[in-house]
Amino acid sequence: MVFLHSISYFFGGVFLTNAVPHFISGVMGKPFQSPFATPPGKGLSSSMVNVLWGSFNIVVGYLLVCQVGDFHLRAASSILPFGLGMLAMSLFSAYHFGSQNGGMASSLNPASGSHE
Repeated sequence: MVFLHSISYFFGGVFLTNAVPHFISGVMGKPFQSPFATPPGKGLSSSMVNVLWGSFNIVVGYLLVCQVGDFHLRAASSILPFGLGMLAMSLFSAYHFGSQNGGMASSLNPASGSHE
């Protein structure tokens, strides 16, 4: 496998993972943070913007995974970089959005299990 294919699969995992919260929030009709909000990444964008942004991420992720090289779900050389991209974006999203939406574990009071 060519090294550039692994890079493509990694970023394909990043884009496909990033599509999930935007697309789901948009379809549910809920505003969500996006790069187009004010301030970018912190303010809320409309559900329509999030559906479009999520759809764009799906298309880019598809192109990076399915149109570059020869991606095989059963080949570790394909799935490992893809999975690492998904994990990296998932951890980044959990940290970034958790700090804005009250999802960070450090914000819980361990004695009472409630927010401080």
